[in-house]
Amino acid sequence: QVPLVESGGGLVQAGGSLRLSCAASGRTFSTTTMGWFRQAPVKEREVVAAIRWSGGRAHYADYVKGRFTISSDNAKNTVYLQMNSLKPEDTAVYYCAASRSVGWAAVRVISRYDYWGQGTQVTVSS
Repeated sequence: QVPLVESGGGLVQAGGSLRLSCAASGRTFSTTTMGWFRQAPVKEREVVAAIRWSGGRAHYADYVKGRFTISSDNAKNTVYLQMNSLKPEDTAVYYCAASRSVGWAAVRVISRYDYWGQGTQVTVSS
């Protein structure tokens, strides 16, 4: 098992910034890729960004490119999501996820992730 704990969510005005953190524990060596996903009310869960533990290769959804940055601190088994220029449509519960094995073409696929955090609420006011 790989427990994941997210933190850093909150309420921010449009144009503001937040940094989410995801601390992984347990058998983290069994995972290769970390992802951030989000789910807004009455919407499906969607990918935000993903990153490889090894090498730091990153993927971003089009709707966050240029505004969000994913990074990792391997020594701390922690992944971050720096969110800048936030918009009201970014309001959602943000989830951290870990995958044991996923091809790069599939990093946005929810079912390829094996472990999930409990989520952290991000609310952007207009």
